[in-house]
Amino acid sequence: MQDSAIIERRHTRFKKTVCESEIVYALKNNQGFATSVSNHFEDEKGNPTTIICFWAEKSLAKSCIKNEWSDYNVCEISLPDFIENWCIGMENEGLLIGTEFDQNMFGFEADPLELIIELIMELKTARKNINLRKFDDLTDLEKQIKAILE
Repeated sequence: MQDSAIIERRHTRFKKTVCESEIVYALKNNQGFATSVSNHFEDEKGNPTTIICFWAEKSLAKSCIKNEWSDYNVCEISLPDFIENWCIGMENEGLLIGTEFDQNMFGFEADPLELIIELIMELKTARKNINLRKFDDLTDLEKQIKAILE
């Protein structure tokens, strides 16, 4: 098992990097996006929760194009789209977000709404704003997400 401190550090770097670049990377083929299964969480039927994997750097995503992901290509997602459509949609579908998975399929497993809050904190710390379409601003988004989490 990979050291959880390494996975945690990679997740922290993911948040910092995507907030700087405003780009998130995923792997996609004609069937959809690269997924894995959770090592920690199960759905109501006792099956491992599905994870969609994302990376902060194109090269890291590209390095995972092998084995069962050999027919995937790297695709770019803007940070506002990732937050407003991906994270919220994945929460609604009961999916988890995997950040910075490596070639051995180890990475951080994040709750989509909690990840939004973490990204908002990172953006605020960096004194950075992003253009949201479905929310007035980061504060509005944060308020609505925290209300759901309570």
